[in-house]
Amino acid sequence: MDPIFRHTQAHPRTLALRTPTKKWSYGDLNAVIANAVNLLGQQDIGEGTRVALRLPTGMPLIILLWALWRRRAIAVPISGRVPSAEWRRQVRHVGCTVLITEEDDAEEGDLRVFSPETFLQKTGVNGRPEESASLADGQRATIVFTSGSTGAPKAALHAWGNHRYSAKGANANLPLGRGDRWLLSLPLYHVGGVAILVRCALAGAAVAVPAADQPLHEALQSTQASHVSLVATQLRRLLDASTGAPPAFLRAVLLGGGPIPSALLRRGHERGWPLLTSYGNTEMGSQVTTTAPGDALGTLHTAGRRLPHRQLRIVDGEIQVKGTPLFEGYVTTDDLEDPCTDEGWYHTGDRGRIDASGRLHVLGRIDRMFVSGGENIQPEEIESALEELEEVERAIVVPVPSSEFGHRPVAFVRGQGEPSPSALADELRRVLPGFKIPDAFHSLPPSVEEDGLKVDRSVLRERAQELH
Repeated sequence: MDPIFRHTQAHPRTLALRTPTKKWSYGDLNAVIANAVNLLGQQDIGEGTRVALRLPTGMPLIILLWALWRRRAIAVPISGRVPSAEWRRQVRHVGCTVLITEEDDAEEGDLRVFSPETFLQKTGVNGRPEESASLADGQRATIVFTSGSTGAPKAALHAWGNHRYSAKGANANLPLGRGDRWLLSLPLYHVGGVAILVRCALAGAAVAVPAADQPLHEALQSTQASHVSLVATQLRRLLDASTGAPPAFLRAVLLGGGPIPSALLRRGHERGWPLLTSYGNTEMGSQVTTTAPGDALGTLHTAGRRLPHRQLRIVDGEIQVKGTPLFEGYVTTDDLEDPCTDEGWYHTGDRGRIDASGRLHVLGRIDRMFVSGGENIQPEEIESALEELEEVERAIVVPVPSSEFGHRPVAFVRGQGEPSPSALADELRRVLPGFKIPDAFHSLPPSVEEDGLKVDRSVLRERAQELH
């Protein structure tokens, strides 16, 4: 059964969605979703239809996602930040036939283009609400583009069951229920944003939507959120904008999207913020491993233990995963590509190890390792050592070509004031061999952070070569 409908039957007045202008109970939310289902049907949008959604994160997009799933259509959320040529390429690549957007100039080939109001404007007057609503685990639900941090973005196809079991395992580790509110702090074109919707719906909790461009610390206060998902950049901004202990209503800060600097973890933990660290990826529907609520600081430097419904192993130093949250494959122009082994294991391309307590330590991307003078260098190791230094907040290390050594590391650093390159090099020599000391240290520009969430390393590689 559709979890929204199930909670409507059991607890219709429980808060389901909070926007800056309105609070929606499960009964309210179900009614507007049911109405959108009827209106989608009038436009022959149904099972298997691939629908691109180029909309800001907010109430219309949330309602349309649930309505499309009830119609057995496939939702394709598209970032509003990518250039016009790129989103049009993405839409063509995955075979969308419908586009829902607020933009006036979004015509593209044979796409049928609708405004979101087409499916939301007649709430409550278009026929009877559904007597039941069901979602099948095997129905294809979303196509989400990967971040593209290690190459061109790929289009990952998930079935509803992939999302459901991802959420079930996450909720087993981090309790969530009626009365809780999870701040929608990640965009819905990222799998982490979709995961928030599904986790809350399964648990009967509420999704709290911040106002557009509202600072994170203000959004937490205005929504009284009990849970929030953040990447390192967001946590840093949150800690910078606030002082002292976290608000009493906040019970969990789930961290992911890449490594969290040690100094940042220490800073948040010392101030009493309820941090949990995790490891995951788009292909597994979000989290694979996560620490437990209340874990000590030392444990937060790991990615935690495997969640239910997942399997995890290390082969030749690489993290491999499988389980019911694992996606169906990458959508290609002609077909569906299954990148898994015959036994169903997905090669993540991440290096890692599992310690004696069963916790995962993520060591970096395999394809970021480079050779310098015959020695292997993993950039994340140097980054971690830099971020241990009190004066460094964030560090990214990239290789630059060297006629003598093949490649050499160069570091981009953000810190308090302007850390001295010679002082940084001296500090690193205490913990790293000489061949791992970067040849140069540059300031890390804010402009390389994609959506304020991840760093575009390709831009830094180009910049390093220009400066070298």
